[in-house]
Amino acid sequence: MFNDKKIGSLYVAPFVIGFLLFTAFPFIASFVLSLTDAQLQDQLGSANFTGLQNYTEMGRDATFQKSLGVTFFYVFITVPLKLAFALFIAVVLNFKLRAIGFFRTAYYLPSILGGSVAIAIVWRFVFAGDGLINQALEMIGITGVNWLGEPNTAMFSIILLRLWQFGSAMVVFLAGLKAIPEDLYEAADLDGASRIRQFWMITLPLLTPVLFFNFIMQIVQAFQEFNGPYIITGGGPLKSSYLLPLMIYEEGFKYFNLGYSSALSWVLFVIIAVFTAIAFWSQKHWVFYAQDRGDQK
Repeated sequence: MFNDKKIGSLYVAPFVIGFLLFTAFPFIASFVLSLTDAQLQDQLGSANFTGLQNYTEMGRDATFQKSLGVTFFYVFITVPLKLAFALFIAVVLNFKLRAIGFFRTAYYLPSILGGSVAIAIVWRFVFAGDGLINQALEMIGITGVNWLGEPNTAMFSIILLRLWQFGSAMVVFLAGLKAIPEDLYEAADLDGASRIRQFWMITLPLLTPVLFFNFIMQIVQAFQEFNGPYIITGGGPLKSSYLLPLMIYEEGFKYFNLGYSSALSWVLFVIIAVFTAIAFWSQKHWVFYAQDRGDQK
């Protein structure tokens, strides 16, 4: 009654339908809307085709330029710090210590909770004027800081929230560390290489594929950061934490500029695609794959 091809098609049909409805169609529709002056409260049929006007308008939009600069600052600070911190903790947790399983679980736990709205709300109370941070500072005689009311410290609180979610990158680093052959370290010990030299000459080169994967994932996540600035600071003060995803949301659902919001989304998509392409292009210069060693032999 059913051959193997038909049965296989039935199995993949839910995914194909879901992809077309919830990924492909919104993807194409957002590009079409970005070429119009569509307003959220109006019927889509009433939108006028405006060509590239939404894109050219960004060049005159001071808010967009401010948001773009803030987004780049956030990404360039957050991604390197998070990768370095995750790698450091992974190296420490790779040692054969007592109760190491407990510590691995404890360090990974924030990544399960960190992306949630609830944790962002808690984070806002922690850094509030009368929050836990300032109360702890006052206990040791230090005057509290208006963390969320000053441009520099407001961004710092959001960066710290992202750094706190280092668990996923740490687990990937830990898996990479486990895959490095022990005999390489034993040979280095016989040659008298210090631990630091072993890290730079053995661990880090062999870990570059994992580092590359984590770099791509963190770049994409950082450019898409939304919960932190939306819940903790609302993009302020003075637009100092007004990341591009927050601007896209507000243009679409607060000011109802659906066309302009879609154009902003495509600009963000292109930025992420360019960074990803550059990373893939550059990997031949710094990523060391096992098959490369085989080709060189």
